[in-house]
Amino acid sequence: MRRPLATTLLLTLLTAAGIVAVDVPAQAAVCSQAYLPLPDPSCQPGATNPDVTQSTIASTICVSGWTATVRPPTSYTTPLKVQQIAAYGYADTSTADYEEDHLIPLELGGAPRAATNLWPEPRYGTKTAASKDTIENKLKTAVCNHTVTLAQARHAIATNWPTALTSLGLG
Repeated sequence: MRRPLATTLLLTLLTAAGIVAVDVPAQAAVCSQAYLPLPDPSCQPGATNPDVTQSTIASTICVSGWTATVRPPTSYTTPLKVQQIAAYGYADTSTADYEEDHLIPLELGGAPRAATNLWPEPRYGTKTAASKDTIENKLKTAVCNHTVTLAQARHAIATNWPTALTSLGLG
């Protein structure tokens, strides 16, 4: 399967402009949908922000509005989402039907721009990007309340976000 010409041209222009530094091979389905609602761990194993550690949570993730200071712009995430939709071989290629989501969320100190931490999460189905957002917020609250450690929360959400709260005794 080849990329549409318009997509190839857009990605070429964005790469030349330095906006996109990631390239996904043109063949379809280099990442497997078999892991849904999780990303393929060989494509998106997750990545963390080195500025967020257990000792810095009070000045980073536990500060209201902190994630807005590190969230990448859509000028970065949208072209990446287009590339990754192709890499997953999704039949539905409408970018509006996916959230370019962080496997390890910014709320838990996930790496903001790492392609290994960002993936096109479907907005449809029973376990969606919206339901993951609720879990992310509960985990952040638990970390900031010192109910669980940052490492425990990161591991639980990256391993299996739908069961993360239960696995930590929070749900």
